Amino acid sequence: MNLDVGDLKPQHFQKISDMVYRTAGINLKQGKEALVRARLMKRLRSLKIGRVEEYLDFLDSGQGGREIARLIDVMTTNQTSFFREMDHFRFLRDTVLPGLTQARLRFWSAACSSGEEPYTLAIMLREHLADVDRRDVRILATDISQRMLEKARRAQYPQAALEEVPVPQYRKYFTALRSGPPGSVQVAAEARELVRLAYLNLMEPWPMRGRFQVVFCRNVMIYFDRPTQQELIHRFWDVLEEGGYLFVGHSEGLSAIKHRFRYVRPAVYRK
Repeated sequence: MNLDVGDLKPQHFQKISDMVYRTAGINLKQGKEALVRARLMKRLRSLKIGRVEEYLDFLDSGQGGREIARLIDVMTTNQTSFFREMDHFRFLRDTVLPGLTQARLRFWSAACSSGEEPYTLAIMLREHLADVDRRDVRILATDISQRMLEKARRAQYPQAALEEVPVPQYRKYFTALRSGPPGSVQVAAEARELVRLAYLNLMEPWPMRGRFQVVFCRNVMIYFDRPTQQELIHRFWDVLEEGGYLFVGHSEGLSAIKHRFRYVRPAVYRK
């Protein structure tokens, strides 16, 4: 098969960008041609399609519905790690968790990728939330990528992904796997049981009924344009209970967005 992604013409790039934006809110229109070309090449190779035009025709066909979801998956960046941006977890431990006295507690890891963030949250709750087993505590972990959600469900990670995990938590919450790649580990059941994984496109209606005490949506909004960011922040306000906390990435401050949250510290806001 002769793969020709060099024929990614401006109109092709525009069509793909518009499709990704309409479906997932991801903005590919600012200097992302090289990224789109590289990731599109991998997708076409797996489908054994030789030209971009053939692929676009496939997307427009009756069989293209599922492929659009796979295209979104390919175009999304899934960079994450355990205890990423540790300042957030220290603040959660020292300030947020001591104030949560309710019997029912809900945390949301929006755009959870391959699961490192929600499992880090689970470890923090196990270690620092009083009476966690006698309370109704759940972490909702959602993502638009079915591929990443499957990795999160397996909860198996290479040693390289655990560099930031403190030694005591590593020994307590990770078990070496006898099968699989050398050095792979499994997240312990007591951490996994707090997490509920589910597919969710943040641009679509959210089915959750109850409100959350804490929402983590970190390093996600950088892929959205300003109107999409604005709408997303308003929706987070609506699903948080009064006094609830919103954590965003350190590169995603809300200074340029109109919102009702109170600034607490860098990348942390409170309703």
